[in-house]
Amino acid sequence: MAIAGRDFRELRLDGMSRNFGTVNALKGVTLTVRRGEFIALLGPSGCGKSTALNCLAGLLTLSSGSIWLDQTRIDRLKPEERGFGMVFQNYALFPHMTVRKNIAFGLNMQRRPKAEVERKVDEALAIVRLSEQGHKLPGQLSGGQQQRVAIARAIVIEPPLVLMDEPLSNLDAKLRLEMRAEIRRIHEVIGSATIYVTHDQEEALSLADRIVVMQSGEVLQVGTPEDLYARPARVEVAEFMGYRNQLRVRATRSGSRVSATAGGVTLAGTAVEPFTDGDAIAAIRADDIEAAADGPIAVTVESSQYHGDYFYCFGRTAEGAELFFRSGHRIGKGETVRLAADPARVLVYSGSRP
Repeated sequence: MAIAGRDFRELRLDGMSRNFGTVNALKGVTLTVRRGEFIALLGPSGCGKSTALNCLAGLLTLSSGSIWLDQTRIDRLKPEERGFGMVFQNYALFPHMTVRKNIAFGLNMQRRPKAEVERKVDEALAIVRLSEQGHKLPGQLSGGQQQRVAIARAIVIEPPLVLMDEPLSNLDAKLRLEMRAEIRRIHEVIGSATIYVTHDQEEALSLADRIVVMQSGEVLQVGTPEDLYARPARVEVAEFMGYRNQLRVRATRSGSRVSATAGGVTLAGTAVEPFTDGDAIAAIRADDIEAAADGPIAVTVESSQYHGDYFYCFGRTAEGAELFFRSGHRIGKGETVRLAADPARVLVYSGSRP
C-alpha cells in the first residue's frame, strides 16, 4: 500500500499543562514519542488523558509548556496545520455522505487533485478492508465498519501522528477484540505514531508499545506493558493495573525480600521501592493468589462468580481485610479457604494509603 505516515523522528511534549479556571487538568506532562510507536494514555475518568489528546490535536490551547514535532514547535499551529489524524469515540462520520466521501473529506479540504483523492481513498479502503462498502452511507454499516471508516479518514491524509480517543468504547465485547487487532495491524501498515486514550488496562496492554499511566493530570509511570503489568513503580499504578488486593501491613525488609505482617498473618513479598521498616502496602493480583492447604491467609468466602474457565472469588479475613482471588472450582458462600501467593508476586510499597 502507498499510504504511509509522514516521516518524522520524534514528537516531544515539554511540560504540557492545561488549566480550566482553578482546575489543573494537566500538570507539566513531558513525554517523547518516536515515529512508529504506539502509545497508550491510560487512566481513570478525569485523569487528563483526553485533555492531553485534545491539546495535541489543537482543539485545546496549552496553559504552559510546548509541543514539538522534530524541530518545529506545533502547539501554536491550528489543528488543520498540524496534519494529525484523529479518531473520535463517536466516530463523527457525516451521515449524509457515502463512505468514500467521508474518507475523502480531509483530502478535499487540502484541495488535492481529484485523481489523487480517488487513488488515496481506494488505498485507505483497502487498508481497512472495506473496498466493497465505499458506496454505502454510514448508517448502513455495523459499528465495527463505521469505526474502520473513521480510521480510514484519519490515515488517508498520511499523518505523522494518529490520535485515538477511546475508539472502541461503543462496540460490544466481540467487536472490541476484533478491532484491537485491526487497529494494531493498520498502525503497523502505515508506520506513523499512534497515541491512544483508554481507561481499559487490557486494551492498553494488548495494543501499546509503551503505556503512560495518568492520574489527576500527572504522569505516574511510563513503561512497556510488561513493565507495568509485572512491576508497577507506585502503589497508585499497581491499583490501576489490576493489583486489586492492597493490604496495609507492617513490613520488615531484608535485601529485596520483605516480611509483611497484617492481623496475625505474615506474607513474604518483594520490595518495589526503597522504604524504612514500618507501615507499608502489599499489593497482589487476584490471579496470583491461590488456594493452598498450608497457606498463611484464611478467608471466609462471601461471593464466587463464574467466569467460564475459573471462578472469581471474594473473601474476608477474620480481621476484616478483603481479598479477591481465583479458583478453578466453585467455592460456596461461607466456606473458609486458606490462600498463598508467590513472594515474587507480592509487591510491597512504602507508606500507607490515605
